[in-house]
Amino acid sequence: MDLAFATARAARPDLVIANDPDADRCAVAVPTADGDWRMLRGDEVGALLGAALAAKGASGVFATTIVSSTLLGKIAAAAGLGYAETLTGFKWISRAEGIRYGYEEALGYCVDPDGVRDKDGITAALQMAELAAGLKRDGRTLADLLDDLALAHGLHATDQLSVRVDDLSVIAEAMRTLRDKPPVELAGLTVARADDLTAGTPELPPTDGLRYVLTGPAVGSARIVVRPSGTEPKLKCYLEAVLPVAAREDLPAAREQAHALLTALKQDLAAAAGLV
Repeated sequence: MDLAFATARAARPDLVIANDPDADRCAVAVPTADGDWRMLRGDEVGALLGAALAAKGASGVFATTIVSSTLLGKIAAAAGLGYAETLTGFKWISRAEGIRYGYEEALGYCVDPDGVRDKDGITAALQMAELAAGLKRDGRTLADLLDDLALAHGLHATDQLSVRVDDLSVIAEAMRTLRDKPPVELAGLTVARADDLTAGTPELPPTDGLRYVLTGPAVGSARIVVRPSGTEPKLKCYLEAVLPVAAREDLPAAREQAHALLTALKQDLAAAAGLV
């Protein structure tokens, strides 16, 4: 993306799209007000693609993973569509019955399950280009559509705390600490629900993971999922903050508040897990 950004600063296109070498993932970047570029998070692209398909009258089930943003579920509900949450990875997403669209926060998108029932960066890139072109025709941008979604469903901001280790026992000890001494408060929010996913849930098969749902007065809500990486020596923590937004002019302040909340959540979670 660095090379793409360097070219974009000179050429000033409407957006930047990039695929990885095997083209199963898709990255998207948009211009910023100061003339630079910002790569969208996977959850942002996932929401944009979902909203575009819903606006076209898609039918079926929208699916994503327990570590991705909850915004897709709200987009599906508003459109009268089914919704499913799965474990991480497209081996789970693709099994969602009646799937019409699925994505994971790690830049994987399935926009055409009849053609490719897996993550596919080519069809995702085409869909994003079509969406951006349609918005430009109406004098709007992808950023405008993200603002619309925040106003309709609340601002959903996501981030990760990823801890790489040399000794895998550090991960096991952190998970044990969180299970033995589950946090009751993080970043000023109350842990309203703590789910140990080891035994599974009515919706999910067993997995080594923890999920926290947090609430607080006048500051919105949050969700955290903690799990060991299945491919790397990392403990991965997925965080989401959800803030209500009353008006478009309130969005900048809400985004600053969400950033501060996510930063505090990462700090408090690392302390609770004994990682600092």
